[in-house]
Amino acid sequence: MIPSAQLIDLYRQACEIELQAFKPGNVSVYAEGHDMTVEDFRVSAQVSASPLCNPAYSLGEKIFYAVEATRDAVGCNTNLGIILLCAPMIQAVSQLFSGTSLRQDLSRVLAATTMEDADWVFKAIRLASPGGLGSSDQQDVNAKASVTLLDAMKIASSKDRIALQYVTDYKDVFDFAVLRYNERFDLWRAHSWAAVAVYTGLLSQFPDSHVERKYGERYSEQVASSMVMLDAELLNASDPDLIKPSLYRIDQAFKCQGINPGTTADMTVATVLAVFLEKLYGNPITHGASKRKL
Repeated sequence: MIPSAQLIDLYRQACEIELQAFKPGNVSVYAEGHDMTVEDFRVSAQVSASPLCNPAYSLGEKIFYAVEATRDAVGCNTNLGIILLCAPMIQAVSQLFSGTSLRQDLSRVLAATTMEDADWVFKAIRLASPGGLGSSDQQDVNAKASVTLLDAMKIASSKDRIALQYVTDYKDVFDFAVLRYNERFDLWRAHSWAAVAVYTGLLSQFPDSHVERKYGERYSEQVASSMVMLDAELLNASDPDLIKPSLYRIDQAFKCQGINPGTTADMTVATVLAVFLEKLYGNPITHGASKRKL
């Protein structure tokens, strides 16, 4: 079994690396915004880590108690998406069976979700009160769940990219984002810049669910075209520091319009965590990230 303290450390570091990454429109050490600060996110990572990594909790309980701890600490929704994405991976790796992969164990966790898990998650969503959340004719989070958590995510998956990850065994994370992250880290040797490449790559291909819940498709083309250009500039850069002027310009433009690609930022955290957790399968006890270059 992987020690809870080790999982807590990896989760917190994944959250910190995402904050160190300059993600246009989102909160980072380079630019805060949307009435949230870097410290809000750091505190959120700190307080949500223990519930998420508590081996006594079910998947649904992990999610609810992590959201509750965050709400009590910072009074706003900073990390619901992060928690929803990270909890199943932490649940999957907590037992760490020999001869399996993270994605295989994750698939088993998702397939085994229950109605009780769904109820806990519905309570967590109500508590977090994410922007743009409305009611639904099917499995409204304001009512008691009558399907498993996986089935509830299937219903939401056409409109929410986090829900879609549950349905596809995290296809976007494992088939694109982890590969992009590892490739860019091998080239640049900096985790924060590898995380930027994940963010720009995802946004250049997929609309952000958080933005579209708030604005519909009003900004979808603008965001995609900006990210295609930025992603190409980043991938062609021998030194990613050289593209900071473009990052500042796009960040300011997005924030002036209230554009916050929060779902993509959440998926960036999940990607970093997946990279760390995959390494546990080769060295389950001694692996750590304390000396990683941000």
